[in-house]
Amino acid sequence: MSTVNPAMPQPSGRKTFREWFAVPKNQQRVVIFTFAVVPVFLLIMFTYYPFMRMIEWSFYNMSYTKNRGFVGLKNYLDVFTRDELFATFRVSLYYMVGALVQIALALYFATILSFKTKFTAFYKGAMFFPFLINGIAIGFIFKFFYTRGYVLDTTLGFFGIPLESLPYWLRDMSVNNWSLVATSVWKYMGQNMVLFSGAIMSVDPTLYEAAAIDGANKWHQFRYVILPSISTVLTLNVILSITGSLSAFEPPYVIAAMGANGTATYFIQMHQTAHVQHKVGLACAMAVVLVLIICICTLIQKLIFKYAFRNAGTDTKPAKKGVL
Repeated sequence: MSTVNPAMPQPSGRKTFREWFAVPKNQQRVVIFTFAVVPVFLLIMFTYYPFMRMIEWSFYNMSYTKNRGFVGLKNYLDVFTRDELFATFRVSLYYMVGALVQIALALYFATILSFKTKFTAFYKGAMFFPFLINGIAIGFIFKFFYTRGYVLDTTLGFFGIPLESLPYWLRDMSVNNWSLVATSVWKYMGQNMVLFSGAIMSVDPTLYEAAAIDGANKWHQFRYVILPSISTVLTLNVILSITGSLSAFEPPYVIAAMGANGTATYFIQMHQTAHVQHKVGLACAMAVVLVLIICICTLIQKLIFKYAFRNAGTDTKPAKKGVL
């Protein structure tokens, strides 16, 4: 007959955390919770909740320290009625045009480099390198590049163009926005070119061979083989470029001294409204309007590309049996 030693600890029936975690099913539950619940919680806490608060503040006349009461839609009306705010939409059009030029150049260079070209890796690296440079550093570089009598004016002087006939690239309101747009195109074209190059490299080489047998030249190969095959990447790049042009900040802020001489974009004006004029409610309304504009532009672009590429890939489907 066994006896129980009262000095020995008796099992309580409750497992420790280490024993509970040693069970494979419990480990699976912890992994699911960690990779599903925690990211969603962080997304809600640091993205959706601040966004909802921003929408709420857009209906108030408030600063960082005072809340002067509910004003309804007055802030939204001010966005479209105040000249200094609505004028920034016209400046954004410059960057939209620049985004389309940027996409066209990137697609052109990606197509050229996709065929047999010498020093392909060098050209790709040289065009992608500006994207790796910090935007503030690029701003200071081009600030001296466009300064009167410096790099650009000196370079044009080598071609016989006198300095007196050249405009002030950052003061003349007829060319200063185009100068800033050129800076943005120079920086981001390489990124789009690399994305297009990767998409073109994934095209089946037999399609080029079949097109060449049918007598297609390089333009026909681009039009009927490359373009339909990369339609998804092209749509994505255009959407990102157009939406990015609406929030251009670094070129006019750094190069043109915080948007001076009519170069302030919508994003810069929103920054000045919130942090200089301390009109937080109005700045929140501007942010909400910007989000709505980006959503509308994205929807329009998707509809346009869906219509443009509605027949993409239909020519490459195999023919049915018995049909010549």
